[in-house]
Amino acid sequence: MSRVCARVLVVDDDETVRDVVGRYLGAAGHRVALAADGPGALRAARTTPPDVVVLDLMLPGLGGLEVCRALRADGDLPPIVMLTALGEEDDRLLGLELGADDYVTKPFSPRELVLRVGSILRRTGTASSGAGPVLVDGGLRVDPAARSAVLDGHQLALTAREFDLLAFLLAHPGQAFTREELLARVWGWEFGDRSTVTVHVRRLREKVETDPTAPRRIATIWGTGYRYDRES
Repeated sequence: MSRVCARVLVVDDDETVRDVVGRYLGAAGHRVALAADGPGALRAARTTPPDVVVLDLMLPGLGGLEVCRALRADGDLPPIVMLTALGEEDDRLLGLELGADDYVTKPFSPRELVLRVGSILRRTGTASSGAGPVLVDGGLRVDPAARSAVLDGHQLALTAREFDLLAFLLAHPGQAFTREELLARVWGWEFGDRSTVTVHVRRLREKVETDPTAPRRIATIWGTGYRYDRES
C-alpha cells in the first residue's frame, strides 16, 4: 500500500514528545509543523492549514479542548488526533463532542500514532480508487470519492470520522452493527472505547436528522448498536 504524505501539525508542550513525534512523522514522509501551546497552534493552523492535527489536550494557558473548539469555529475541518492521559476520559469524550476524530492514550508508541495518522489520511484522500459509488437516500447524497455529503441541497460540514461513519452506514442500509464492529470497520481499531462511536453517532444525527431526538435515518438497535434505515 502506498504511503499518503501530508502536512501534520503537532501540538504538545513537552519538547521531547514534539521532537519524537515530529521525527517519526517526518520519517514517514510527512511535512511536520510543531507548536508548543494553544496560541501557537492556532497561528500555525491559520497560516498554513494542516491536513491533520495531532493535539495534546493538556496544554498550558489555552488548552487542547479550546484549540479544538476554535478550529471548528473557524470552519476548519482537518482531522484531529487527540493525545490524552489515561485519567482524562471526560476530557476525551468532550474532545470527541467538539469534533476530534481520533485519540491516542499516553504513554503511546510513536509508531502507533504514525499508523493512526496514515489511516486517517488514506480515508480522507480523494484519489482512492476504492472509494465506491455515490450513495443516495432521498435528499441525502454522499460521494465517497469527493468526500462530499449534501442534504437537501446543502453541503454538510462533517469531520473525517463523521463522514466515514455516514458513508459506511449508508452503504449498508438495513444492517445492524455493534459498536465494536463499527470501531473495527470505520476506525480500523481492533479495540477501543465504544463511547467513541456513541459520540460520533450523536454528532452525526445532529447533522442529518430532522429531529435528532427521534432519529429516522440512524436507528439505535437496543442491545446491539446502530442501523441505517433508508427513507420509505
